[in-house]
Amino acid sequence: MTRMIAALLAGLAAAALAPAGARQASGPSTYTVDKLPPPGPMVPDPNTYPNGFTADTGFFKLPAGRTMGSTSAVAVDSKGQVWVAERCGANSCAGSAVNPIMVFDRDGNFIRDFGGGLTVFPHGFYIDPQDNIWLTDARIANGAGGQVLKFSPDGKLLLALGTRGVAGTRGNSFTEPNAVVTAKDGTIFVADGHTPYKGIARIVKFAPDGRYLGEFGTPGKDRGQIEVPHALAIDSKGRLFVADRWNNRVSIFTQDGKFIDAWTGFGRPSGIAIDRNDILYSADSESRTPVGYGYNPRWKRGIRIGSVRDGKVTAFIPDPEPDPDKGATSGAEGIAVDGDGVIYGAQVKERQVARYTRAKP
Repeated sequence: MTRMIAALLAGLAAAALAPAGARQASGPSTYTVDKLPPPGPMVPDPNTYPNGFTADTGFFKLPAGRTMGSTSAVAVDSKGQVWVAERCGANSCAGSAVNPIMVFDRDGNFIRDFGGGLTVFPHGFYIDPQDNIWLTDARIANGAGGQVLKFSPDGKLLLALGTRGVAGTRGNSFTEPNAVVTAKDGTIFVADGHTPYKGIARIVKFAPDGRYLGEFGTPGKDRGQIEVPHALAIDSKGRLFVADRWNNRVSIFTQDGKFIDAWTGFGRPSGIAIDRNDILYSADSESRTPVGYGYNPRWKRGIRIGSVRDGKVTAFIPDPEPDPDKGATSGAEGIAVDGDGVIYGAQVKERQVARYTRAKP
């Protein structure tokens, strides 16, 4: 009976996240307890940290007639402008001419958009110190997708990693590129592999000009392995943080791929960001109690905040979803923070970006 329920939950999760018209790699037909990672250390209660933030889901003002689709991609540039990559008013950009990349000013006013016809499934988002915009296209359909795209702030395509519309597992090709980040010297890191137990869970390394330099990471649940590397961030010491989502932890590596540590206290991370003060923000959009997809009992969904210096969580913004066990995802999946400590959470299910500000005393 447990396996039957688990299989049903897995199927519902896959259906909820599958983009219309795009290739959706299938997961395993059943999930058994022995294949799932442990739920994490038995801390007294991982959900009782203070909140201290208020949420605003109506901050961003879209142009007349424009509807925001599902989004897991939000980032902030050096001017404090907020960039969002949404899925063309739906959960996929396949066959759409809508410009998925939008930028808003500090007051939430729409400025401009671009990128129509270039992507299938906008997923991971990053803005480098030169304010270039990096976007991962995590699905392949109709001869498109499966790339990492670098744009100038005015929307000019500067670099494309991967072969458009062609899946690959080695070198300059991707199966499901989830996230991208660059180091201080311009080295590019791409996380590849969105479907668990398919043998693709790797971090691919490129020179600033796009030359393939190598890769690391093996799929699995043991310490030092990764499964569904869903987001990336780099701290002030140059350590690479991986949202090791399927394993319910943040895994930490050197830029050469040496494993450093793994932290389970930040929940089941879909998105991570590290600010200039080395504060880690982790968006948990999937934790659930039932065995199956999202299994992470005792951890509630929401945004956890803590320091990368000691790995301790100090704050928690709960997801307002009243019954998360009934759905595969809710709340923030992508996450970003500006220089004033304002947090932005990109939401797949709700098809919006929430803005979190510190509550006034």
